[in-house]
Amino acid sequence: MRFFRKILPVFLVLTAGFIFAQDPPQPYGALPSARQLAWHQVQVYGLVHFTPTTFENKEWGYGDADPKIFNPQQFDADKIVAAFKAGGLKGLVLVAKHHDGFALWPTKTAAYNISQSPFRDGKGDMVKEFEQACRKAGLKFGVYCSPWDRNNPVYGTQEYVKIYRQQLTELYTNYGELFMSWHDGANGGDGYYGGERATRKIDRSTYYGWDTTWAITRKLQPMANLFSDIGWDVRWVGNESGFAGETSWATFTPVPAKGMNEAIPGNLDHEFNPFGTRGGKNWVPAECDVPLRPGWFYHPEQKGKTKNPEQLFSLYLKSVGRGAGLDLGIAPDSRGLLDDEDVKALEGFGKLVDESFKNNLAQASTLRVSNKRSKSYKGQFLIDGSIDSYWATDDTVKIAQVNLTWTADQTFDLIKMSEYIPLGQRIDSVEVDAMINGSWTKIAAATSIGACRIILLNEPVKTTQLRFRITAPVCITMSELGVYKKASL
Repeated sequence: MRFFRKILPVFLVLTAGFIFAQDPPQPYGALPSARQLAWHQVQVYGLVHFTPTTFENKEWGYGDADPKIFNPQQFDADKIVAAFKAGGLKGLVLVAKHHDGFALWPTKTAAYNISQSPFRDGKGDMVKEFEQACRKAGLKFGVYCSPWDRNNPVYGTQEYVKIYRQQLTELYTNYGELFMSWHDGANGGDGYYGGERATRKIDRSTYYGWDTTWAITRKLQPMANLFSDIGWDVRWVGNESGFAGETSWATFTPVPAKGMNEAIPGNLDHEFNPFGTRGGKNWVPAECDVPLRPGWFYHPEQKGKTKNPEQLFSLYLKSVGRGAGLDLGIAPDSRGLLDDEDVKALEGFGKLVDESFKNNLAQASTLRVSNKRSKSYKGQFLIDGSIDSYWATDDTVKIAQVNLTWTADQTFDLIKMSEYIPLGQRIDSVEVDAMINGSWTKIAAATSIGACRIILLNEPVKTTQLRFRITAPVCITMSELGVYKKASL
């Protein structure tokens, strides 16, 4: 009898927990894939342009440059990658072949490649050197192989499409796991084409057979995110200025361009929507690409025009802080190194981001939520520093509040929020109020939240109480919430 008296309370507690435990919230709308979830965590990465075009001091190579001019005698991939890491970048996408057609690896598909240059006595493989430097430093590695080739004599024919697919296969096979396969929309036009000097026009929506071509990516590099104008995984934001719209949904529905019957991811003939689509059919977040200097390639005359750390921080807030990714164009000079001015700008930017977001004031607050689904989805998960845990409301609760209270005044000007995106982009809007002079005062508001939303207030706020009012069409899920004071250099 004593035995049953001892185990009865335990049995009742376990039974109650079983009866009242709730299932996780149901997914809502389009969902990110595993590779897209990994991409969202990279946030900031760089796109490296470095070909004979650098030595010609041009922005686009024509395809007729002598390979012998490509001779960066001080090239050091480790030093370049170290500057990336100091800047807080978590990945590097190398332009393995730009429109000029010059391949930075000893490809078997075309003679116009690095083996024809004096670099490493004709035995070099710059793709491999960058890839190894990234692995060593803990950065993710990706490639861009331009589909347009202004040097190849068979460009514009189906024979070139076979060559291009072989080039992708080489890159996908010989350089480890890639986090991105990057493609842009520049296709067809005037070029050298093996000496013909002609203009070759192609239908970029059909010529490359993207469904077949990108199937190679899916087979050989299943974790590589495909970037293109509207993308299969990541889409272009619509400008090269480095910012997304104030409202920026990660979901997207392609709209067919005039004269087209349908639009699917991968179809490059479309009406572009830089803000995404609320409730879109596909999860296709935006990439905000922008060069560190005015040009994508290095140009000596652009010295003094490198974006400073404050400018980069502003772009960070308007890209990463709006649920997108920031892709910085960073170009070595003819030595094969980054200019000191660029290195210092990256270091300052990395320090500014680190210092601004190292102290989450919300973690020192008393946090209360107006509703929680169960103890498995409690409000404290918002400030535990993990993206894998999250606060969730009951299915019927679509409007909820999060309140932060401190025992002493806190001063801040940055607010950061993240949804639990494995269950979709759910939140429609958030309004933030601070207790000022004894009454609630609205200090900020946002629509799309998604993977990350950062709001920089017009001026610092001092308060002991903060309130978040959140609205969604379904129950709410959020993984992170932060309150910070922007650092100064």
